[in-house]
Amino acid sequence: MNRELSARAYAKVNFGLRVLQKRDDGFHGIESIFQTVDLFDELTVTVSDVNGCTVRCDSMELPEKNTLTMAYSAFCEVAGTEVPPVSVLLKKGIPSGGGLGGGSSDAAALVRVLEKFCGIRLSYEQLDYVASKTGSDVFFFMHCDEQGHGCALVSGRGENVRDIKPVENLFLVMVFPEVSSSTKEAYALVDEAFTRGDVLISPEFDELELIYRRPPEKWTFINTFTPVISAKYEQIGRAIEALRNLGCDYAEMSGSGSTVFGVFTSRQEAESAVQELTGSWNCKLARTV
Repeated sequence: MNRELSARAYAKVNFGLRVLQKRDDGFHGIESIFQTVDLFDELTVTVSDVNGCTVRCDSMELPEKNTLTMAYSAFCEVAGTEVPPVSVLLKKGIPSGGGLGGGSSDAAALVRVLEKFCGIRLSYEQLDYVASKTGSDVFFFMHCDEQGHGCALVSGRGENVRDIKPVENLFLVMVFPEVSSSTKEAYALVDEAFTRGDVLISPEFDELELIYRRPPEKWTFINTFTPVISAKYEQIGRAIEALRNLGCDYAEMSGSGSTVFGVFTSRQEAESAVQELTGSWNCKLARTV
């Protein structure tokens, strides 16, 4: 057995994110298209002499209980074989708390490595169990391919994932405003908007893939979080406006923020936009994968 393996954990963006009214169980349903982009974290996983899963991050202090340790524990429950203790060195390339699913992708990447260490392949039911113990976005990343790439229609709390053929070679200018909004705060703001009767008109779930197949300038996706988050953090709205002024085909916030992205079908135009924004905004160029 290899004693050390590395894996990339790719970020995702949401093309459309409709948040539904709070359910009786206290959770919100969502309707969205998730797609991975070539922005990634890197995990180096080493078989350890210390029990369990220990994690060290190159750029931030992680809580003792995190998506990696939770995924490891759940994997041990379903693996049906002895799972070696591991230490994980996490090199962050995905901004934390930006609505890009970094922690969830890290968890799925660790599971793929553990499968290799153990010489097994978990069923989708087992992968979904691990996701249920780790986080809602993890369901999507568990459905990604061996490289961690994927595109899917996602609904429910995130547990309903239907893979679809990805649109390739979309170039995304990712802008990272220097604001931080927690998922908890974002949902609270949406609930307040629902109470006021402020409900955005959104495409129906069965229309999302049809819209996705259109040229991006014809996309009619909405993100329920955008108006409430941008009302509190004006940098969000300014970032979207800056991207639109540079001629992107579509601009929106990913997830509950605060990352904003503009979609271009031309790499040259996207690279030019990055050059224009650099200095005023923290930004990167990414591509759908």
